[in-house]
Amino acid sequence: MGHGRFVYRLAMLSLVSTLLIGCMGIRKEQNLFDALGGQEGVNVIVENFIMQIARDERIIDHFAVSNVERFRMMMREHLCFLADGLCEYTGDSMIDTHAGMGVTEGDFNAIVEDMMAAMNQAGVPIGTQNRLLSRLAKLRGEIIYL
Repeated sequence: MGHGRFVYRLAMLSLVSTLLIGCMGIRKEQNLFDALGGQEGVNVIVENFIMQIARDERIIDHFAVSNVERFRMMMREHLCFLADGLCEYTGDSMIDTHAGMGVTEGDFNAIVEDMMAAMNQAGVPIGTQNRLLSRLAKLRGEIIYL
């Protein structure tokens, strides 16, 4: 083997090694649904969330005439769907659900706090909470001041 071919092969080996080592350092982020604990984790978060709402004097009036069983079912579906679980959300749009409720910025913030408390209670890591909250935050315009 000539010197030129040896150098070429050595350079290629170095390049391949560098690429492999670099790829090993890339960590694929876990699916959010799985990071939340799958359907069981979502169910726990929703139960905790319902209890947080029930104790929250700032917003409980918005839920006074709610069907809790339907809310539970739709919330489970919605969180699963938003977290990229294998679920289909069959409920009403956020606009249709919240129209006429008069949800304010303060009400929305209270709901976010209740969701955070529900996830804390379920032992969801902060990074995972932030991933879900960022998806929920995108719905803000479909919920407040309708």
